[in-house]
Amino acid sequence: MLLGLFFIAVGASINFRLIVENPLIVVALVLGIILTKALVLNMTGRISGLSFDQNAIFTLGLAQVGEFAFVLFAFIAKLGILSGYWTDMMMGVTAISMTITPLLLLVNERLVLPRLGTKEAVEQKDGDLIEGEHPVIIAGFGHFGSTIGRFLRANGVHATILDNDSDRVDLLRRMGFKVFYGDATRIDILKSAGADHAKVLIASIDSPEIIADLVDKTKNEFPHLTMMVRARNRMDAYELIDAGVKNIYRESLETSVRLGVDVLINLGFRKYTAARAGQSFLKYDEAALHKLAAHRHDQETYIFNAREQISIQEELLANDREVNPTLHDHAWDRESSSE
Repeated sequence: MLLGLFFIAVGASINFRLIVENPLIVVALVLGIILTKALVLNMTGRISGLSFDQNAIFTLGLAQVGEFAFVLFAFIAKLGILSGYWTDMMMGVTAISMTITPLLLLVNERLVLPRLGTKEAVEQKDGDLIEGEHPVIIAGFGHFGSTIGRFLRANGVHATILDNDSDRVDLLRRMGFKVFYGDATRIDILKSAGADHAKVLIASIDSPEIIADLVDKTKNEFPHLTMMVRARNRMDAYELIDAGVKNIYRESLETSVRLGVDVLINLGFRKYTAARAGQSFLKYDEAALHKLAAHRHDQETYIFNAREQISIQEELLANDREVNPTLHDHAWDRESSSE
């Protein structure tokens, strides 16, 4: 707030009419100050051993006149060291030099560094030669994908696993997984992974943008594949629904509901009752998800429909509790069964 008040006060004290009436003098002073200061800063950066990229940012980022100059000019005017004309002129020059600094940094980023900056060689690694075909392909084998892979393998289902993080691939191989390095959004990689004959493609990549690209290419090139896609949250799920994906799995949904089920059990609910309530909640929430997807771009309509769906969901769950609530309630409760 104090900084804002400071610049408001400074802006109010600038004589804009003087600047408009003397544009050539103002431009010459601004360029002269910036060029002189930039030359000194550039030489300082070179002596200090800065790289070209670092020195360019250092030079252009500090080439303007500092804001402390406003305070000095106020004292200069008060003491009569400079005339009012030149004090106002220098305050205007100071403000303009500060204003154009972001533009200089933008020019440096967009024009100077891409052409003259340091060109660091990027290590390129070719995709692995993929051997064997399986009915399931898993694209992305981080925490989410590896859990799926372990579950499938434990149940006798083998999958072709793709990941484009070479360090993670090496680590997973040491842990006993057969993981192939490759970009799953490349059609040639998918074909070599057996996408032409596979049945299911599991997209468990962390990036929603990459998943959207993978979904689009898979629908066009491999329409026979059943896609099961990870979504980080409800909003990502809406985008996938728009893309025509039917099997969407929000990564935080089941965990949240499972925690809620455990809370009910700790509060004295029977285990079967709590688990059944959790499954019912998931079913109703998935139905609401598809209904709300069409309204998410209109906030007012979305809020109205969301409130309505929440009310309906709570009413359905209440009805479920009232309809024969004790049926097989001891089925998963070992202590109650023993009694």
